[in-house]
Amino acid sequence: MTTLIAITGLGVLCLLFEIFNLRKGIIPVTIIGLLATLGLTISEYGTESSYYNNMIVVNNFSITFSSLFIILTTFIVAMSHNFYSNHATKISDFISIKLFILAGAIAMISFGNLAMYFLGIEILSIGLYVMCASERLSLRSNESGMKYFLMGAFASGFILFGICLVYGAMGSFDVAEIASLSRSAELPAWFFIGIMMITIGMLFKVAVVPFHFWAPDVYEGAPTLTTATMSTLAKVVAIATLYKLLVVLNAEMSYAFEIVILVLSIASMTVGNIMALRQNNVKRMLAFSGISHAGFMLMTLLSLSNSAGTLLYYTAAYAFSGIAAFAVILYVCRHNENEDIVNFHGLGKTNPVLAAVLTGALLSMGGIPIFGGFFGKLFLFNQTIEAGYLVLVIVAVINSIISIGYYFKLILAMYGKETNEERKETSLLYHTVAVIAIVLNILMGIFPSFIFNLL
Repeated sequence: MTTLIAITGLGVLCLLFEIFNLRKGIIPVTIIGLLATLGLTISEYGTESSYYNNMIVVNNFSITFSSLFIILTTFIVAMSHNFYSNHATKISDFISIKLFILAGAIAMISFGNLAMYFLGIEILSIGLYVMCASERLSLRSNESGMKYFLMGAFASGFILFGICLVYGAMGSFDVAEIASLSRSAELPAWFFIGIMMITIGMLFKVAVVPFHFWAPDVYEGAPTLTTATMSTLAKVVAIATLYKLLVVLNAEMSYAFEIVILVLSIASMTVGNIMALRQNNVKRMLAFSGISHAGFMLMTLLSLSNSAGTLLYYTAAYAFSGIAAFAVILYVCRHNENEDIVNFHGLGKTNPVLAAVLTGALLSMGGIPIFGGFFGKLFLFNQTIEAGYLVLVIVAVINSIISIGYYFKLILAMYGKETNEERKETSLLYHTVAVIAIVLNILMGIFPSFIFNLL
């Protein structure tokens, strides 16, 4: 609860800085505030408490994921200094919206009541709608904002209808009470229909096939920093919240439901990877890559009782590699109108540090040792085999091999092509964020048990 209050207060403080014309202090103060909030959040680890009649529940699951969200937001805010350098008068708006998005994310992962869960979704989603369309003179940005708004509203409608059906079946929004009632009574059919509708709405947010069709266009058209936020923070929030929903509502997964999850996982991995092979726009490629990773993340739903640690590890490894990759994209494409792969030609010669970081990020996403992505997939595959889904693991391994094809297309462009522009200008911020993110990813690969054993 203190974390949520601190983040919200920090967002309001950013707006006050604008009123008093203290724009230069907004980003440093925000980063310091986020790091202080991270320390406050970590200090609560090992405790369990609830607030406001169980509206918010603080436990190890919410604390560890909230800490991950804060770290990701710190990276995103740090990169905002250069990205919004031409919008000095709007910097307070952009930073405060990012902080309110973080507040929505923490509310989503800490809910103890379905009303708080839905409130968190709307806070996060509205912030992302605004950020997608924030370049008002760009047709691509306007299109991205409109598409994301329409798809997001459609998904929110599914979720809200599902919550209404669950309430109609149980007479309560409190998840602890719903879980208790689900064990002791013969449940009406609309309880399961409600759970199904909530799940469908969350699968839209995660961008799982066949609910993925908005993602490539929205990722490509949105400002790159917003794409980074959606690809890392928003995706991790959505899958972690879906996992918690299915656990806390005590939604016994039938064999038919598990088969549906298995099919969606295979479809997401396969469609995402095959479509990514055809892309020349790097943001669009990473959008399809994110769809395939959503398929991997779905595998954790097949063993709800013991896969929280695996989910945390996989999402953290994916998010850190995503942040590192987008830091490099922001640097390379900062003066270009698009993010085509030709912009990365010769990066290995003109900027070997960022080329090495992007290579490491792509290799982690592909599941190559010593990066965190390798151990994330290893834990995931081991758990899925124990759950009895060997076929799914075989398909996942084949898809991991396919993904190397388009990751190496970008790597070969950096090291095997001649550069088509001079890159004498350097950016310390992008370099710092990229290096720290990939170092965290590598440390996860070297010490996997540290993260895995937190849950």
